[in-house]
Amino acid sequence: MPREIITTPDAPSSPLYSQAVRAGTHIYVSGTVGVDMATGALAGDTIQEQTRQAFANCEAILKAAGAGLEDIVEIGVLLTRPEDFAGLNEEYARWFPSASPARYVAKLGVDLPGILVSIRMTAVTA
Repeated sequence: MPREIITTPDAPSSPLYSQAVRAGTHIYVSGTVGVDMATGALAGDTIQEQTRQAFANCEAILKAAGAGLEDIVEIGVLLTRPEDFAGLNEEYARWFPSASPARYVAKLGVDLPGILVSIRMTAVTA
């Protein structure tokens, strides 16, 4: 099955991985953090601010792939601090008030200065 690499200047990127890869009808969005692309800095110091920006960055990647939040079937969340779980859920509920995708949350195993959350997604399109 051919793969298509998805890229956009509207979300953080790295030469070490693709922002997303489309394989057939599936779009796999890499772990994305809460960097504000307008400033190049983290969107804030709170889990809510970084979660909000991480979701906005994921949404930009999905848009570049011709998809949207309604196409997400699974989300993986890595938290730096487990005590941020309630704050994560507070912001998450704003993005997915109903019909939430499948989800897992785990502790981020590496220490990345200032980063509180990383979010990855899988979307399926027609």
